[in-house]
Amino acid sequence: MHWQTVHWIAGGILALAWFSRIVEAAFGMPRITDIARPEWDRTPATPNGEPGVSIIVPARNEEEHIRETLTQLLALEYSNYEIIAVNDRSTDRTGQIMDEVAASASPRGAGTPARVPAVPAPQTGADKQALSAVEGSVCAAPLKAIHITELPAGWLGKTHAMWTAGQQARGDWLLFTDADVRFKPDSLRRAIAYAEAERADHVVLFPRMIMKRPGERMMIAFFQALFVFGHRPWKVADPKARDHMGVGAFNLVRRSVYDAVGTYRALRMEVLDDMKLGKVVKNAGFAQRNVFGEDLISLHWAKGAFGIVNNLTKNFFAVLSFQWPRTVVCIVGLGFLNLGPFLGVWMAHGWARVPYAVALASLFLIYYGMSARSAVPAYYFFLHPVSSNLFMYTLLRSMIHTFSNDGIVWRGTKYALEELRKGLV
Repeated sequence: MHWQTVHWIAGGILALAWFSRIVEAAFGMPRITDIARPEWDRTPATPNGEPGVSIIVPARNEEEHIRETLTQLLALEYSNYEIIAVNDRSTDRTGQIMDEVAASASPRGAGTPARVPAVPAPQTGADKQALSAVEGSVCAAPLKAIHITELPAGWLGKTHAMWTAGQQARGDWLLFTDADVRFKPDSLRRAIAYAEAERADHVVLFPRMIMKRPGERMMIAFFQALFVFGHRPWKVADPKARDHMGVGAFNLVRRSVYDAVGTYRALRMEVLDDMKLGKVVKNAGFAQRNVFGEDLISLHWAKGAFGIVNNLTKNFFAVLSFQWPRTVVCIVGLGFLNLGPFLGVWMAHGWARVPYAVALASLFLIYYGMSARSAVPAYYFFLHPVSSNLFMYTLLRSMIHTFSNDGIVWRGTKYALEELRKGLV
């Protein structure tokens, strides 16, 4: 086959892939609600007033961030909520800081959440063992600190911490978040107002990424571009579409729905617990929404490009269900999709460059669109080949590390590969 024909075929595939996605995104992204807009600056309109919310914050060795996060949560402009902070076997001052913040928190006059569901009783010996491992003081509202000293078999530390907190949560809504997320005072009020107005069962609020170094901007820009390509956030609200969403920084779910999908017990060995929570909620037929919110919540994901590489090494292989054939195919596909347009427009001749140019223009427009909602300038498009190679390396590194360790090591705890595969949802 003549090389020009090869370029026309390869370039045509790339042009179709990227152009179709940018067209779909151009029509779809504007349909995603931005709850930072003035119309959502309101109190939730429900017959019984503000619904009760339980905010669950799991933390292991988070002494650097936990005080600021809990302090900001205590300052939320919402009267009917509780915070349950879970110290998951930390070896630093995380638990001590939680207790200090809880002791200094002033009780609110709003009382307990409006409708209080009963706390499920332990159903199995494992449940009883998990609850007996919890040593904590039942603090007065609004903040309670739970201290976990042992991890039961068959659980990841984070999922166990969130499940344990869920057992004690009293709210109509559960908000699962992380220990390093920054909250603006009106973030929860706006999210609940939107959720109740839309009759949503699960709401994901996209965080604003704090980026301090060029390497962070480069890697996060690629991650966002790949996210737009692989996950269609504008389709999440469509009950007929399989697209789903979950973000660890802000997963807001109705308590009744959380119970209906099996709680975090159903996700107990899921490394990608946030996305899988979104998957089980969507697959069960409940109403799922994702929203923008400018800087209503924000977080600094990692320090530098290789900080992001290190963070993703833990869970990238899990994205491919710990299957090496899928991983190899994915690496090849990532290379073709992301490096192909740049290589093709240079290697092809004459009109055969046109489809590659269309693919590049579409990719640039994705970067341009993302620059409107993030601190990544559109010209980071020119670093796309660099970040592509780093992400391919990260995926390969994740697979090799998992096989060499016969599992993953997460926050000082090793989880066997066999158990991780058994626990996949």
